[in-house]
Amino acid sequence: MFRINRQTDYAVRVVLALAKQPQGTRLSSTSIGKEMLIPAAFLSRIVAQLAQAGLVQTFPGRDGGLQLSRPAEKISLKAVLEAIEGRLLLSECMLGEQACPFETKCPVRVRWSRLQQAILDELERTTFAELAAEASFAEGWVNVLPVDS
Repeated sequence: MFRINRQTDYAVRVVLALAKQPQGTRLSSTSIGKEMLIPAAFLSRIVAQLAQAGLVQTFPGRDGGLQLSRPAEKISLKAVLEAIEGRLLLSECMLGEQACPFETKCPVRVRWSRLQQAILDELERTTFAELAAEASFAEGWVNVLPVDS
């Protein structure tokens, strides 16, 4: 089964928490972990990977924390996925290293390739500015829902 792993899901949550803030805002990893329900055991490793990929900056000390390395509209879902999982491959035959003896004449490989490209295109088009706006909109609706008495 193809699915995004838990660590990638948590990384997306970290970047989304930061993207929902005004640009340049620093948040503590503790506050991100609480808001996004990320266990502390995962958080430091995820933050390190995001920092190594150049997606977040970390600041030590009492007034430290995390912030996005660049504006949220310049960070794609694809960038976060690849920072944690590496290159997306739907099948090993997509490696292009003669992994399959039928590589040059396989009709399935052509379909995998098209499907993989469609997924990568959508991931690249989806920015964290867009996701943050959608999250804020959804949170606004939650706040205006009537409460049953």
